[in-house]
Amino acid sequence: MVGARHKARALALQTLYEIDTAGHKADVVIERLLSEEGLTGESGMFTRDLVMGVIQNKEKLDKSIKTHAPAWPVDQISVIDRNILRLAILEILIDNKVPVKVAINEAVELAKTFGADRSSKFVNGVLGSVSTLVSKKETK
Repeated sequence: MVGARHKARALALQTLYEIDTAGHKADVVIERLLSEEGLTGESGMFTRDLVMGVIQNKEKLDKSIKTHAPAWPVDQISVIDRNILRLAILEILIDNKVPVKVAINEAVELAKTFGADRSSKFVNGVLGSVSTLVSKKETK
């Protein structure tokens, strides 16, 4: 199942990338990519939930990116890195269905696969900062 969830995250990232760069409608992009990849059932639903979660919480997610990467204006972060961060922050701060370490590791792997040479270090650094919010919440 781990492989299926990773594939679902990658598909969610590709969907968000297409929405950001081409302006296509989310539901059309999701259905096309799910069909092309043959992702159905739980994995397909997970992909949809991630994409819709990012879209619905975009302002909150971008605010968190701005807070934890203050040297980088959100609109100047590469489209791939920005959407990887959005996905991971959604899973860490809003969704809370996977352990923080899993969300960070998955994001770093996506950055290694789809991002530039330094993307994984950047993503890991920002998410390390975000994760301190979770540990502060847990200790209260």
